[in-house]
Amino acid sequence: MKRLLLVAIITLLILFLFPLFLLGGKPASSSQKTPGATLPAATLPANRAVAEADANVAIRLLSGGKVSKISLDKYLWGVVAAEMPASFAPEALKAQAVAARTYTLYQMVHGPNKNHQDADVCGDYRCCSAYISREQALKNWGQNAQVNAAKISQAISQTDGQVVLYQGAPIDAVFHSSSSGSTEDASRVWGAAVPYLKSVSSPESSDSVPNYYSTFRVSAADFKASFLKTYPKANLSGDPAAWFQNEIRSPANKVLSLEVGGVKVKGVDLRTMFSLRSTSFRITISKDQIVFSVTGYGHGVGLSQYGSNAMAKAGKTYDQILKWYYSGTVLGKWTDVKRR
Repeated sequence: MKRLLLVAIITLLILFLFPLFLLGGKPASSSQKTPGATLPAATLPANRAVAEADANVAIRLLSGGKVSKISLDKYLWGVVAAEMPASFAPEALKAQAVAARTYTLYQMVHGPNKNHQDADVCGDYRCCSAYISREQALKNWGQNAQVNAAKISQAISQTDGQVVLYQGAPIDAVFHSSSSGSTEDASRVWGAAVPYLKSVSSPESSDSVPNYYSTFRVSAADFKASFLKTYPKANLSGDPAAWFQNEIRSPANKVLSLEVGGVKVKGVDLRTMFSLRSTSFRITISKDQIVFSVTGYGHGVGLSQYGSNAMAKAGKTYDQILKWYYSGTVLGKWTDVKRR
């Protein structure tokens, strides 16, 4: 009897341990973190679902006046190719890929966009993100086409499904070309505070950014005509040098507001009115001309593309770059959004 019991125990041990041996000694229920994921997948509304890779995500893209379905990986390829020079360091391209993926999924979750309710995203950078077809990008790159295409493909595939999360949800991962020493706090640009869009130092410089310094000149007469169309109560008589008073700047050296002809105007509104490259500008008067001396390019909030390239060249990894520009965030996996 004891012998039969011993045989039974040995048999049970073999049946239990042999599968574990095949699994490398770990129980089948043991969890392994996905590389690059530091948080569980974000919680989705009941009508959405999570998949495993960019290729499994179908989005509706408005481009060239028509809406078409495209996989997320192909869409991101077109965004990264349009938004960032392919000559940038690989880690900067990866950071751009993750930011673009996060921004896209954020738009899909918080949509529909009032500008295109039948599409999740569009190819207009003034509304969503710039986008270029693979065929056009290859044509534009000429003899560098294959090298550039491979770099962008690797940036997307090596960050497959990774997004930037704040408190478990994808962030509004806005980005811009270059800052003038520091990025800007979202509250000072758009009037609403966003916990992960804070002002941080940014290392780009005139040595690495084309047209880092730019100049816009307009005659006093043309400035007056343009300004009075929007602000008819402004007093733009007399010496143009006296038109501009009480300038207020942010800690990031951007113009928040100033008085023009006695009317208070936001720096972002002046930037829009005269198509300035940023709100980091100085105004001088020269021979009856209004001269805007501008530094950097873009709204200045979130990830700086040229700043990220400078950080990548200095040895920073893409996750370090993203966590620097998006305060208090982590990387996670959230790679599919179910069709509405």
